[in-house]
Amino acid sequence: MDILTFVILVILLCVALFLVYYFFKGTHGNLSLARPVESRVDEYLDRRFQQMVEEWQLVSHPRLTKFREQHSKEIEQEEARLAELKKFESGMQTTLGSLEARLDALEKESAPKGNAKK
Repeated sequence: MDILTFVILVILLCVALFLVYYFFKGTHGNLSLARPVESRVDEYLDRRFQQMVEEWQLVSHPRLTKFREQHSKEIEQEEARLAELKKFESGMQTTLGSLEARLDALEKESAPKGNAKK
């Protein structure tokens, strides 16, 4: 074996070791050798989802359903109160609209009289 063959074998061995290292780098979960790409993608998506949950302080579905079960009665009461407030708001919008229309009508009636006195 001459020196060139030895160098090529060492380079190929280094490349193979790098690929194996890169393949297993950062793996925490189950890495399937039968489906290496899919398992890496699944692991990446799981990590990104966990980072997003931590970053945005989101709640997972099991914790959310547990919270809803524990506080469903209070949530329903708050939703009913919110519906009443929305109804009150729409009624007040109607009342304010009619009051503004009446005020505009009174201003129109009193405007010519005010100008005539001057």
